[in-house]
Amino acid sequence: MKKGGAIYILANQNNTTLYTGVTSNLLRRMHEHKTGKYKYSFSNRYNVTKLVYYEIFTHIEDAIAREKQIKAGSRKKKEALINTMNPKWEDLSYSIGYED
Repeated sequence: MKKGGAIYILANQNNTTLYTGVTSNLLRRMHEHKTGKYKYSFSNRYNVTKLVYYEIFTHIEDAIAREKQIKAGSRKKKEALINTMNPKWEDLSYSIGYED
């Protein structure tokens, strides 16, 4: 049985720093980012905890391929992608069920 996955883009409060990631459990991963579980990670060092974009996939392999595609793109392309789903750049983590 294949496991599903998700790609996501996080931003800091001022939307100046972006982070693109992939996970098999988006809700758990958001909890890890928001609580700073990995103290020396990029997202923790730059306070990149606001979920501004995500895509869900049936197979983790598809999510990994999509993550590579997004990471290869420019910041301008990432911003355009975010604007299609979230033009106000609001924190979407609460819409996926995250609770503080």
